[in-house]
Amino acid sequence: MVALNRIYTRTGDKGETALGSGARVSKAHLRIHAYGTVDETNSVIGVARLHTSTGPFIKLDLMLARIQNELFDLGADLCVPDTGEKLDYEPLRILPRQYERLEQEIDDLNAELAPLRSFVLPAGQAAASHLHVARTVCRRAERLIVELQSQNNEHVSEGAIAYINRLSDFLFVASRWVNAKTTGDVLWVPGQTR
Repeated sequence: MVALNRIYTRTGDKGETALGSGARVSKAHLRIHAYGTVDETNSVIGVARLHTSTGPFIKLDLMLARIQNELFDLGADLCVPDTGEKLDYEPLRILPRQYERLEQEIDDLNAELAPLRSFVLPAGQAAASHLHVARTVCRRAERLIVELQSQNNEHVSEGAIAYINRLSDFLFVASRWVNAKTTGDVLWVPGQTR
């Protein structure tokens, strides 16, 4: 259980923050960028949900609500590097069933869509546009997590990478699903303005 009685602690005034393991690192550390961008993804999904809470989008809204919670799980996973050292508690890790559920939901939403024969523009209905923004922020989070994993002495769980990769795919399909229920895909027309 998390209890936040005081929001400011003054412990970060020198540009450092604590990981879940207690280790202190610079706020400019790649790990902080990675899970900060996961948090940013979560916030953009929250904005998208302003447009999915009613009508034909309730099914998607329930998925997005769960995903927002799982993004906190992902942040917790990234916040406690798995160094193999024994901790006083069991750290939260992303499990295969979490990204496998995303795969099932991608398949479920995609089954209602026409085959894609062109790239789509990030446009259309408001929820779809916000989901496209979430997708691009999610891809940035993925790049940062992969970069973090490539660093010496930095540990990232396999589940974290699989989850963030699947999530960006989910957000793409979800944006198409929303547009299919309203305006339809907005397709790229190569060379249209030449």
